Amino acid sequence: MNHLRASFGLVLLMTLLLGGAYPLAVMGVARALFHHKANGSLIEKDGKVVGSELLGQQFDSPKYFWGRLSATTPPYNAAASGGSNFSPANPALLAAANARLKALQQADPGQRARVPVDLVTASGSGIDPHISLKAAQYQLPRVARARRMKEEDVRAIMEKYVERPGFGLIGAPYVNVVRLNLALDRESGAR
Repeated sequence: MNHLRASFGLVLLMTLLLGGAYPLAVMGVARALFHHKANGSLIEKDGKVVGSELLGQQFDSPKYFWGRLSATTPPYNAAASGGSNFSPANPALLAAANARLKALQQADPGQRARVPVDLVTASGSGIDPHISLKAAQYQLPRVARARRMKEEDVRAIMEKYVERPGFGLIGAPYVNVVRLNLALDRESGAR
């Protein structure tokens, strides 16, 4: 009975320490030192939360940069994060890529450049907020035309939102679509 009481006491103590006190302490330190990130990297517009830097959003209008395809239902549903798990030979994967390719061509019929692969495929999470710099550059003429802005003005705004991979060594530059589209709305006076 003494062993059972000691075991139960140890389980209770460890539960309180490691299941309560330690997580609260880590959360407190994170909020104090990394407030923005610890609170979900939320993006605010006019005092309202409009998204997160960590989650993509659906953009269909030609005046916006489009993100990667979402593999979730409904699109960009963070509660259902995950890839499609379709193999390259799966007809559904090919159909989704072809549908996006058709939408890109309809939105910008004059664009003759090769479509970057990240504009016609979903990410592993299905909610990726980033596209490659090449994907943003591909869309730049369409966005500039739709907003009645000069391409160089849109490019200047886009360049402010280019992020480089860790230590600039591995990977290609990328752009957060949500942040870029909000910046374009701010700069062009759109609502």
